[in-house]
Amino acid sequence: MASMGRGYGVVQRAREAAIVLACLFVMFATAQAAPIRLLILGDSLTAGYGLAAPDGFQARLAAALAAQGREVKLLDGAVSGDTTTGGRARLDWALGDGADAAIVALGANDGLRGQDPAQMEANLAAILDALAAKRIPVLLTGMYAPPNLGAEYGQAYRAVFDRLATRPGLIFDPFFLEGVAGDPALNQADRMHPNPEGVRRIVARILPLVDRLLDQAAPK
Repeated sequence: MASMGRGYGVVQRAREAAIVLACLFVMFATAQAAPIRLLILGDSLTAGYGLAAPDGFQARLAAALAAQGREVKLLDGAVSGDTTTGGRARLDWALGDGADAAIVALGANDGLRGQDPAQMEANLAAILDALAAKRIPVLLTGMYAPPNLGAEYGQAYRAVFDRLATRPGLIFDPFFLEGVAGDPALNQADRMHPNPEGVRRIVARILPLVDRLLDQAAPK
């Protein structure tokens, strides 16, 4: 009988150990499955101006990432009409839900309004510094100034992005509207905002860079 009792105790302890291991496995799997929170800090180009919700940049990007099996939660920090000054002012608010990675797509409205490139650079640098301090990897997208503002302004404006692009660890996309800007077939009637096909092309082009960004991120 004692032998049977000892045998039962061994089996019981084995069962308890198996239950503990199963619980740990579930906890680990749950932690691993936590989605990466990706902040989109931008303006109308990433807010989906003039488009039905499913056709906007964020919706298309989310769908593309889901198709890859990526567990990503997009945090909408895009405001139509916003400048780098506005983006800098609301960064703390945009980070209120936490973020593991960020796409910074600001500057187009600074150019449209002919604002001082030096101020734009100070704003973007402050945004990047704040994100770096929180160890949040960043994909920065660049822009070009409207040609009607003149070559001198255009060069000063573009030089801002060229300098910021050299920051260690930063992923840089030289031109958010690459392959779309200036093509009537890919833009809305205002000739500034991409239409659904234009957005689709932007997402397809930028997706490898977003993948690199997410590879650097880890849910906190």
